[in-house]
Amino acid sequence: MRKFLAGAVLLVGLLDLATGSARAQSYSEVFKRVRDAVVVIRTAERDLAPAPGGRMVTVPGLGSGVLISADGQVLTAAHVVQTAEKIQVLTTGGEILGARVASSSPSADVALLQLERPPKKGAVAELGDPIFIVGAPLGISYTLTAGHISARRKMQGVYGNFSEAEFFQTDAAINPGNSGGPMFDIQGRVVGVVPHGLGFVVTSNMARDLLLQQKSLWTGFEGYMLSGELAKVFNLPQAAGILVQRVAEHSPATEIGLQPGTMRAEIEGESLIVGGDIILEVQGIRVSEPGAADRIRQSISKPAGQTVTVKVLRAGRTVELTTKVERP
Repeated sequence: MRKFLAGAVLLVGLLDLATGSARAQSYSEVFKRVRDAVVVIRTAERDLAPAPGGRMVTVPGLGSGVLISADGQVLTAAHVVQTAEKIQVLTTGGEILGARVASSSPSADVALLQLERPPKKGAVAELGDPIFIVGAPLGISYTLTAGHISARRKMQGVYGNFSEAEFFQTDAAINPGNSGGPMFDIQGRVVGVVPHGLGFVVTSNMARDLLLQQKSLWTGFEGYMLSGELAKVFNLPQAAGILVQRVAEHSPATEIGLQPGTMRAEIEGESLIVGGDIILEVQGIRVSEPGAADRIRQSISKPAGQTVTVKVLRAGRTVELTTKVERP
């Protein structure tokens, strides 16, 4: 199972080690204030079975998120929900609510969900601008680890050099399964979201900009950046392309006709799903160009009904796909 149950992730600024009891009391008070804002996310998506043959199976996934508005918006990690075909959110009050992806930025690994209705019980967390971590990785009861924010960094996103994202670097222990969990400051405000990796957390400022202001379009596909030697191996006509891995049904990626991979392969230590489309251009912008991610995001984050054109490499031929995209 690629995605595991993740509980609350709580960040608080440095405190004097000599005041251990006072610090523990502060931790406890903040935890009580923010706990009801944290939710568990259950997903279902299609994936290739491990056995040969390429049979598609339904795979369950688990992650976490945080309620950030009274009308039911939930902040989480993009990889938890990017290709999900069914999303359910479990609140601390025991409610199970359906949800859809309202906005997503895989290159920064952040996404915004919209619940089918606001929960009857649940605290709303405020996005703040640093740390101890509270979590329930792998379904274990809540754990606590302390640490520090050591830097704010710009680093490459989950699609290789396709985009840059802003992260906090921290030495706090982030356990497997914390994906999508919120990070809070001492006032209980969200300052970041745990992405797909250890030691780095996407800042809330970036999440706010990508999801709430730019409203990055949810595409419904998962991709892998092919560049350098890999671009040559796949005979790309340009310096880089995005290999389509998985595609969610009823998503913009499905509507435009993107084809996912059909066979698993191990290439240079990476487990990939090959045989699908390789995206070369979006709206006439080559994915290999400097700053392509931001330019593409801006070009497709427009009102509903716009025409989107994607150029792909399919079975050795260049194919142009076009459709009108309706925002979810």
